[in-house]
Amino acid sequence: MENSDIYIHAPLIEECRSGSSRAQFRLYNLYSKAMYNLAYRILNNREDAEDILQEAFAECFRSITTFRFESTFGAWLKKIVVNKCINQLKKKKIDIALCETLPPVINDEEEEVTYDTSKIFKGIESLPDGYRIVLTLYLLEGYDHSEISQILGITESTSKSQYSRAKEKLRNVLSKN
Repeated sequence: MENSDIYIHAPLIEECRSGSSRAQFRLYNLYSKAMYNLAYRILNNREDAEDILQEAFAECFRSITTFRFESTFGAWLKKIVVNKCINQLKKKKIDIALCETLPPVINDEEEEVTYDTSKIFKGIESLPDGYRIVLTLYLLEGYDHSEISQILGITESTSKSQYSRAKEKLRNVLSKN
C-alpha cells in the first residue's frame, strides 16, 4: 500500500473532526455498503448487521479524533465493525470456537471447479457460525490466523482448523447444489 493511500480521504476526515455532518454523510456513503456486507457476512442476520453498521459509524464519528492515519480509514473502520460484530455474537452467547477435537480435514486433490458467486455466498451463509466467521475474516477480509485468534479469543491452531473445516463444508454444500 502506498503511503498516499492512507491519506486518500484526509480532507473529509478533517472536516468530520470539525463536526461537519456533510462530511460524515459523505464518508458514510463511501463505506456503508462495504461495512454492511462485512457485518452481514459475520452475523448472518440483516437486522443485526444494520444495527452494527449504525453503531460502528456512531463510534467512528465519536472517536474520529483518535484516527492517526497509520492505516487507511477503511481499515480502521473495518476493525470497529469486526469488533462490534464479535461483541454482538458474544452477547448472544454464540459459540464461535466450536470443537477442537476433530482431526483437520486434508484434501490433497484441489480440483478446479467454478461456482456462481450467489451460490457461494448462500453456501457461506449456511455454514455454522464459527466456520462462517473464521472463513469470512480470513478469506474475504484478509485477516491472518494470528489476528483472527486475537479477535475471537481462540488459539491460532483453532482458527486454522476452523478455516480448513469451513472450506471443506462449503465445498460439500456447493457440490450438492
